[in-house]
Amino acid sequence: MPIRRLPPQLVNQIAAGEVIDRPASVIKELLENSLDAGATRIDVDIEQGGSRLMRVRDNGSGIARDELALALSRHAISKVASLDDLECVASLGFRGEALPSIASVSRLTLTTCQPGAMAGWRLQGDGRETFGQPEPAAHPQGTTVEVRDLFFNVPARRKFLRAERTEYHHIDEVVRRIALSRFELSLTLSHNGRVQADWRAAADPAARERRVAQGVGTAFLEQAIHVEHAAAGLHLHGWLGAPTYSRAQTDQQYFYVNGRMVRDKVLSHAVRLAYQDVLYHGRQPAFVLFLEMDPTAVDVNAHPTKAEVRWRESRLVHDFLHHTLKDALARVRPGDVTQPAPAAGQAAAPSGRSAEPRPGPALAFDVPIAGGGVSRAPSGSAVREQLAGYAALYGNGSGNQQDNRPDNRSEIRSGAAPQAGSPATDVPPLGFALAQLKGIYILAENAAGLVLVDMHAAHERITYERMKDAWGAARVHAQPLLLPPTVAVSAREADCAERHRELLLKLGLEVDRVGPERVRVRCLPAMLQGADATQLLRDVLGDLQEYGVSERIDEHMNELLSTMACHGSVRANRRLTVDEMNSLLRDMERTERSGQCNHGRPTWIQLGLGELDRLFLRGR
Repeated sequence: MPIRRLPPQLVNQIAAGEVIDRPASVIKELLENSLDAGATRIDVDIEQGGSRLMRVRDNGSGIARDELALALSRHAISKVASLDDLECVASLGFRGEALPSIASVSRLTLTTCQPGAMAGWRLQGDGRETFGQPEPAAHPQGTTVEVRDLFFNVPARRKFLRAERTEYHHIDEVVRRIALSRFELSLTLSHNGRVQADWRAAADPAARERRVAQGVGTAFLEQAIHVEHAAAGLHLHGWLGAPTYSRAQTDQQYFYVNGRMVRDKVLSHAVRLAYQDVLYHGRQPAFVLFLEMDPTAVDVNAHPTKAEVRWRESRLVHDFLHHTLKDALARVRPGDVTQPAPAAGQAAAPSGRSAEPRPGPALAFDVPIAGGGVSRAPSGSAVREQLAGYAALYGNGSGNQQDNRPDNRSEIRSGAAPQAGSPATDVPPLGFALAQLKGIYILAENAAGLVLVDMHAAHERITYERMKDAWGAARVHAQPLLLPPTVAVSAREADCAERHRELLLKLGLEVDRVGPERVRVRCLPAMLQGADATQLLRDVLGDLQEYGVSERIDEHMNELLSTMACHGSVRANRRLTVDEMNSLLRDMERTERSGQCNHGRPTWIQLGLGELDRLFLRGR
């Protein structure tokens, strides 16, 4: 078959396959065009899930009569004029493909009016390459794009459309994402003649919170941490769901970069690392986060649908996001607010919390190690001493419980705490212990009502955090391997190991290149003796190539410390004195991440007097 040029209509239909795969894709492109036109109000009307009709009306700047036909031509755009503009994209739509692609697979009507004009203009198309002349039309300032019978001329594509309800839900999600990205925008969505969502402009913080609650749910907002932090030319703000407010899917994850909704592996990895110490296995965090940065530092021209981006300095972005979110989660204490009572099947978490992270810490792996290198001494002694101290304080939970209690009561730091119900003026956030239930739960009274604490889970977190602090203070110790394994890797992985040799040394890994595609592991972190050196190295190198950073060593060490903390914590059926229970409550109030155990389970819940009254039908 000879080489030949494709007809323009076929080119447009091929392009439509890249950016238009269902009605929701059309709505996304049209909404982004409206926002770029400066619209402050947009109305979306659809019928039959969008397959029959999609109408998007805005109050933006409109289009000049002479430019109407050009707006429906491929690669015609007002937002990018040079390579410099492309490297500093500040608009949402910039490819010039959306309108001609939509027009090639539907019956499209474009009606528009510029500010101050006496009348508007209308241009219609029916999927063919050419359009008629613009006609005068009555229209207020702004633009209305009406798309009928999507894929009417491409039956193979139309048969892939799903049920009306499914397509509607996809459109609803697109509208929700746009509404959450622009608080100043008024936006409505109607389906089959009925208004389904009305997003009102939010001008103040309280209105923005109401808008977030409308989009993600009141339960999310009640259990969210407000985050705002700026450093190194990056500004992160938004709402971070508490660890105990988690999801089975990633359906409540909204991340915006310069107002653009993105799904990016660097961002996802940083968020996952921030939650790794507090989230229950298999659960997904929820968040609505906004990252503002220099447009020249992010390439949004990486994907036809503009859903993915590339970073000029991915490690800087990754570390900034990871440390900011991790610090925000760590700084929340039980004393910040009162926990709401959990709904059925849902763990509770503190509500309405706000955590402003400390000034940004040094980026990962840039912290110098004492002595200028990696110590070869055996490690873990400080951690073992810490664990032994806790065993001495609380006992090991076996044998005669009375015999396991420390004889020296001065070791309990709570002192003579006032009993619950006494006329104490300052009641601690978790209150004072009343009793112990079944050797598992501590019942305490605070100003709000009743506090229930899982004593093993709480003590496990306290022990774990202190062991991490002890380990971090001692730094990473490397242990030489008696029989250093030689690992077969790709040339790219070998180059990566050679290039990052100093970084690997800081992690306790000494790796030498012994061939074009072979490396030798001479040392491992001492606490990871017995670990699979080959697999650990492959995982670390994979992370370095993918993200420019690796947390594998920390993850393995945290897993080990978590196991040690679990075994060193007070066990179930361990009878505690009131002083010991109060000491545990005070430690929880001082400890980072104390709202969850090492496995992500909640350590305490609050039952207010209102909840207790409802249980007993008081006041009815």
